[in-house]
Amino acid sequence: MTTADSPNRADGWTAAVRQRLGLGRLLPLGGPADGAWISERAAVAVLRRAVRGPGPVLGELRIAVADPGAAPVPQVPSPPSALPPGPLRIEATMAATADQPLPAAAAALRAALLAAASRRLGLVVGEVDLQVTELLDTEPERAEPEPAGVRAAKPEGTAGLAAAGVAGVSTLTRVLGAAVHTGADHVRVELATDDGHRALDVALAVRAAVTEAVDGHPPVAVLVTAVTGAPAGPGAPGGPKAGGGVPPAG
Repeated sequence: MTTADSPNRADGWTAAVRQRLGLGRLLPLGGPADGAWISERAAVAVLRRAVRGPGPVLGELRIAVADPGAAPVPQVPSPPSALPPGPLRIEATMAATADQPLPAAAAALRAALLAAASRRLGLVVGEVDLQVTELLDTEPERAEPEPAGVRAAKPEGTAGLAAAGVAGVSTLTRVLGAAVHTGADHVRVELATDDGHRALDVALAVRAAVTEAVDGHPPVAVLVTAVTGAPAGPGAPGGPKAGGGVPPAG
């Protein structure tokens, strides 16, 4: 049996599936006791914005746990298919001009990625593996990264309202399901943070607020699915120094 709005329902279901797949890996924020994760898509977008200034050009970028077998068990139930907490490994390609030696260009980009991962997100990165794939004759034009779509959700219930009231939360989201998932032994909150706040700091504040607000004070896990808004400016918490982009080498 079909109804008049069946095509619209099918389109909505398809869009939801695409959004789930588009999240990429669910990466641990902080350590095993922090109970926070962020989508690879969101993390990569922040890193790209952080290094879009003059200097080497970032190409493909992937993030994964460096040694999954040695990663500790999280102390809070993790989202479905989330990676265990542990030092991360960034693998990326880059293009560079002949304006500076390739080792210096790679070192500058590596330092910028490490700084952005820590200061803007709260990712624990153990290593950055860069591969030079192209030599450029001139400095390329750099397009502004397109903002990721956010599947916003209205805050409802005690946990949702508590989470939405935390500074740095731009909106609750509903990519893996409801914005607030209540399990038998924990609560999981899904949200987007503002780029002017360090994602891990926001997640920890949400965990504290929701734990305090919910009866029984259950363990709380937080999943950041997007980072929205303009990048943090000079002087903002976790923001770049004046000038931004990849710092010049040597």
